[in-house]
Amino acid sequence: MDKFIIRGGKKLSGRVRISGAKNASLALMPAALLAGGTFHLSNTPGLQDVATMSSLLKTMGMKIDLNGDVLTLDTRGVNKHEAPYAHVKKMRASIYVLGPLIARYGKAKVSLPGGCAWGPRPVNLHIEGLKKLGAEIKLERGYIVAKAKQLTGAKIHFDISSVGATGNVMMAAVLAKGTTLITNAAIEPEITALAEFLVKMGARINGIGTNQLEIEGVDELHPADFETIPDRIEAGTFLTAAAITGGRVTLENVNPEHFSAVTAKLEDAGCIAEVQGSNFELQAPAELKPVDATAVIYPGFPTDMQAQWIALMSIANGTSIVTDTIYTDRFKHVPELERLGADIELKKNAAIVRGVKKLTGATVMSTDLRASASLILAGLVAEGETEVLRVYHLDRGYEAIEKKLRAIGADIERVSGKEY
Repeated sequence: MDKFIIRGGKKLSGRVRISGAKNASLALMPAALLAGGTFHLSNTPGLQDVATMSSLLKTMGMKIDLNGDVLTLDTRGVNKHEAPYAHVKKMRASIYVLGPLIARYGKAKVSLPGGCAWGPRPVNLHIEGLKKLGAEIKLERGYIVAKAKQLTGAKIHFDISSVGATGNVMMAAVLAKGTTLITNAAIEPEITALAEFLVKMGARINGIGTNQLEIEGVDELHPADFETIPDRIEAGTFLTAAAITGGRVTLENVNPEHFSAVTAKLEDAGCIAEVQGSNFELQAPAELKPVDATAVIYPGFPTDMQAQWIALMSIANGTSIVTDTIYTDRFKHVPELERLGADIELKKNAAIVRGVKKLTGATVMSTDLRASASLILAGLVAEGETEVLRVYHLDRGYEAIEKKLRAIGADIERVSGKEY
């Protein structure tokens, strides 16, 4: 396993191009199952999760090639309708193949998903939504086995706003007979991007960007090309990197509206932000103010920025409280941050962070994707040398993060597992 070695204390300065959104790519790719032909997805990030989804889709007969940031998908050879455990266990987003397979092929066998090392994220909302569209679904030996001669439009209300369930049901409904109404639908930018992609493929969807989607089923869809939206979590992470190091960084290729909740908190902490079209500049203050943050559903503060915010607040001048209402047990990064000298107290789903004057380098271990990012951030400001182990988590969701950080002044290097 590779590790990162970080020598902290460098103020970050310069420009960083933000990659395409991981979570958007992982929804767009299986959506191609809904039509036969060739698709081109530009601004696709070179991530391990994208590679994992590619491997899964290839087992079904899809041909996939990533050239630069353009992902080409040829679905004409799809002849298998199973997502095996060996692939699905690596990534929860694999369940996105369920809706498209049922809708177009009338059958699917998808392993119950694995993925992150924290938090139960049940798939019952996906299953119940698809059942309302007419799918027959049962669980057999760890697999979701589904079939349907013809899906039929229905009224579907999600008790909990779920990105995954909204995406899966929406993809199934576009080929259902009649009209489907989804209420309390997720409104995250990645779901909006998926809906816009489906429309380019010939789907009829009203209410895009709202929590009520009306979908009029069509007989068939056609291939389309699409540009993946920028990754709002990568953007937030790099802005936090600028803030924690006292630096000044400009992000290129971003949509500032997608991370406005993070920007607002950074400004409350004393940062100065400026939007320049699709670029975004952040200047850190001489001293960070403590700012409370509560992770809620979009457009509120994202749970995927909770760990990074705790890292930032660990050196703020005062005490802050960081609460997560989405995944209440997502705090495995806290003991590792404490190894670097952070003063953090956990109370249920909240972290009380008492800012310290300095962090000190140590060896820490990543436990999941965003926890890994928080350790990188802490290492950037810690005195001395920090070793971050198990960085394969980072490779799932950040494209060449060490190269991007080095380009703006960080002293960080990747050491191959073969070298230590």
